[in-house]
Amino acid sequence: MAQVLEFKLPDLGEGLTEAEIVRWLVEVGDVVAVDQPVVEVETAKAMVEVPCPYGGVVTARFGEEGTELPVGAPLLTVAVGEPSGSPAEDGADGSGSGNVLVGYGTGAPLARRRRVRPPTAPAAPIASPASATSPASAAPGAGRGAGAVDGTGGVRGADGTARADGVRAGGGTRGADGVAVASGARATAVAGRASEEGPVPVISPLVRRLARDNGVDLRRLPGSGPEGLILRADVENAIERGATRTDTAPAPVPSSPSPSSAPVTDGTRVPLKGVRGAVADKLSRSRREIPDATCWVDADATELMRARAAMNAAGGPKVSLLALLARICTAALARHPELNSRVDLEAREIVRLDHVHLGFAAQTERGLVVPVVRDAHARDAESLTAEFARLTEAARAGTLTPGELTGGTFTLNNYGVFGVDGSTPIINHPEAAMLGVGRIVPRPWVHEGELAVRQVVQLSLTFDHRVCDGGTAGGFLRYVADCVEQPAVLLRTL
Repeated sequence: MAQVLEFKLPDLGEGLTEAEIVRWLVEVGDVVAVDQPVVEVETAKAMVEVPCPYGGVVTARFGEEGTELPVGAPLLTVAVGEPSGSPAEDGADGSGSGNVLVGYGTGAPLARRRRVRPPTAPAAPIASPASATSPASAAPGAGRGAGAVDGTGGVRGADGTARADGVRAGGGTRGADGVAVASGARATAVAGRASEEGPVPVISPLVRRLARDNGVDLRRLPGSGPEGLILRADVENAIERGATRTDTAPAPVPSSPSPSSAPVTDGTRVPLKGVRGAVADKLSRSRREIPDATCWVDADATELMRARAAMNAAGGPKVSLLALLARICTAALARHPELNSRVDLEAREIVRLDHVHLGFAAQTERGLVVPVVRDAHARDAESLTAEFARLTEAARAGTLTPGELTGGTFTLNNYGVFGVDGSTPIINHPEAAMLGVGRIVPRPWVHEGELAVRQVVQLSLTFDHRVCDGGTAGGFLRYVADCVEQPAVLLRTL
């Protein structure tokens, strides 16, 4: 007799709390093997194929393509053969599958444990007509433990009576006498709202953090989800209104909405999620926490361009301009290590880092991402060129791993490729500085006492004023400009 197992969206690592379903790789009724990819999801970091730790027949899928699911939400259910007999060849014997994603494993026995469902109803499964009912109720004894899932989501024993094990039945639970009672999680949440204590039903930890960071009191916020569940849209609307904050009383409701308070009904709404949402959250945090300042300087890049042309004319792998700028950055950070650091607010300490993991801004169809070149200070120009090319190609293909998008200590932003001269970059939190490079264009310039046409570039440095003062930042930027104008300056630090 088959055992129906539920596979949930696993923790994909790096603090990710949600993912969007991009493409299903299996259909209901398909036979899947252990560790076979079943769905492609997009996180705030990259595109990931999620393998299933069970082998069997897919009985239900949860969520349409384009749906955003929190970590821990059901993805699909699989009917696994021989749940309690001899070990199955597909790995359903509980010995575990092979390689799995960071944050979950399959080493535990596959026998399903009875558990309390969350207070919200799961997303409607995408099922074939033959499996329109709950997978566990399709056959007697195919449910959890000794009971089977009934049509309302509850659990019934072999005698058909409702079990009082805390599993939901039509929005609550039913005791042995058939009387419906509120589920434990929901009852706690309701009591918490009444007494201003205890948990509040929120769809995901990300929403709770969003509310905390913006001072929104969840106990004063009505939820628009099932059974009063607070959704991300509820918190964002409260932030826009400036209402329900923990440090202010609730704003009075006007008798008639004024033009400024009326909800916006026209225009096009674009969901702030995926890469765009991650960028918004990170840049907002940077602005909130980091007291940044920017300094800039124009530099004559004529000699740098000539040096690059001479290097590439000598044969061998081509060297990119970005790689030369990266070499200049790492040399400047060796002289000014204050800018290769981060601030530990809890310990009230500045942590100066020993290695330079250089991030660089890359524009892709999915938005702006910042891949990281590990140990950039230990690489030469050719190695940097190759690594920049590899990471850029992976970024455009959407195949960067979370590890390749995190852990940077300093960022190089070449916005000159967009045809602009200058910018005031926002620091990539929790780093301490970012160097921006504008376009290199011919301009009139005084060279050796005479007016000449030279290749000029504007350099800008945005830095965290907590880690250093303007003198250090100016010294860093001046050294970068000197290396751009006279690349031989680099020989002093090689």
